[in-house]
Amino acid sequence: MSFVFEPAATVAVPVAGSDALFPVRRIYCVGRNYAAHAREMGGDPDREPPFFFCKPADAIVVVPAGATVDLPYPPQTADYHHEIELVVAIGRTGHDIAVDRALDHVWGYGVGLDMTRRDLQAKLRDKGRPWELGKAFDASAPLAPLHAAAAVGHPSVGAIWLEVDGQMRQRGDIDQLIWSVPEVVANLSGYFTLQPGDLIYTGTPEGVGKVTRGQHLRGGIDGLGELNLRVV
Repeated sequence: MSFVFEPAATVAVPVAGSDALFPVRRIYCVGRNYAAHAREMGGDPDREPPFFFCKPADAIVVVPAGATVDLPYPPQTADYHHEIELVVAIGRTGHDIAVDRALDHVWGYGVGLDMTRRDLQAKLRDKGRPWELGKAFDASAPLAPLHAAAAVGHPSVGAIWLEVDGQMRQRGDIDQLIWSVPEVVANLSGYFTLQPGDLIYTGTPEGVGKVTRGQHLRGGIDGLGELNLRVV
């Protein structure tokens, strides 16, 4: 069998403290999973069922530990926003997973950004159309090295924060998630069979905002390291 053209290389993320790579299959994202962020976006912070959207695997921008990576400013937007997030890496297949078994399917965790063309997202939302143009564009999912749960456990508390040019923009705690990691995994698995290599971006705290070319983004989560990017 031959391909009509050479297949793209597998998207993979470094594993902290190791030479291993985590191959990425799919990227799922949770919308409005912190109450204060739901309010700042004009939503209701009550515990309604979580909702999800997707990004392509090749939206990943790997941000090695200790490095600053250039992040290209995307086309067709004048309102490019940052959203710092806890990222969950799935390592075991599962469908209709029970909440009390959900962490058995989690391989590890990382620090990521859900970059957003907010103006496009708002226009699409107001027309009742899908968000892909606002969320699923090239280089929209920067991600720092992943940490194996075998090494760091399953964090349920810890500061999550983001600075732009040294000024704090977002600061919260992952214990403020409306839907916890086990609940997110269980709920999502009712709609999709989760597979090794899947990533779940779990939502962002309040303080999302606009970034422009030349600005420096630095963010992190306690126990999971940091990422550094320069918008170019």
